[in-house]
Amino acid sequence: LERGVEPLLSRMERICREVLVDAGMEPDEVGAVVMVGGSSRVPAVQKLAEAVFQREPDCSQHPDEAVALGASIQAGIIAGTWREVLLLDVTPLSLGIETLGGLMNVLIPRNTTIPCKVGEMFTNARDGQDSMRVRVLQGERELARDNWELGKFDLSFRSAPRGKARVGVQLSLDENGILEVLARDVEGTGEDVIVRIESAAVDVNEEAVEQMVEESVEHAFEDMNARVFTEAQLKAEELLPAVRVALVEIGSILSEEEQEEIRLAERAVEHALTGSEANVLKRAVERLDQATEALAARLVEKAIKEV
Repeated sequence: LERGVEPLLSRMERICREVLVDAGMEPDEVGAVVMVGGSSRVPAVQKLAEAVFQREPDCSQHPDEAVALGASIQAGIIAGTWREVLLLDVTPLSLGIETLGGLMNVLIPRNTTIPCKVGEMFTNARDGQDSMRVRVLQGERELARDNWELGKFDLSFRSAPRGKARVGVQLSLDENGILEVLARDVEGTGEDVIVRIESAAVDVNEEAVEQMVEESVEHAFEDMNARVFTEAQLKAEELLPAVRVALVEIGSILSEEEQEEIRLAERAVEHALTGSEANVLKRAVERLDQATEALAARLVEKAIKEV
């Protein structure tokens, strides 16, 4: 029997460990593990539960009656005869939007109780940019391309220098699984766009959810490496031009040692950008950031004097 149910035991172990990760808990933080359902009678199931949660499972409940009682309570709620009990649903996968560099920016994390409403402020990535594409995603991967696209639309706003536009994006998920996406130009025209995504797109089946979660675990290291590299790359692309301009403008007021330290750090970033090692690039950018602290302070002083 135990050999026959081995695939189910493997699946049970994987799901139990995923639940711990989702809850952000260690096994010793779990108060009790209550066993219900007919298969909880199998000794191998009980042993596995004890091994994963590091405590003896509570088998005091009748495994079949517990399931039947739960089903009858839910039926009573649906029929309207049980009004004092509230069942809360959760979103099966994370919801978010694509940001610069093709990253997934999560607004509503997986297992968030619904209904829920979450918003965040974004800005423009380029000088003179006058529109932004809002691409709504669902999934657990770090890169946008590896998640599911639920919809996309464009929002126009007043042209502004890089980092000056303010675009608010809000995701609202109601109890029926309908997702409403609001994007608004906060400081410019006040224009907004509202898109409704029906529950059929948001409420995916259990197998698809499980596959997405499994893929996120399987590719966790490479996904995180890609995110760290992309974030460091974006920082480098912002920092390098600013450092070069500052060195031309006021570099002469720095000592030769300070200037040489900045140039060495600058070359290290340029070299790291040609590779694919996330931590190497991240450390190089941090080094350049530290090396230019004195330069940044001089720029601030110069700006104050000009005012």
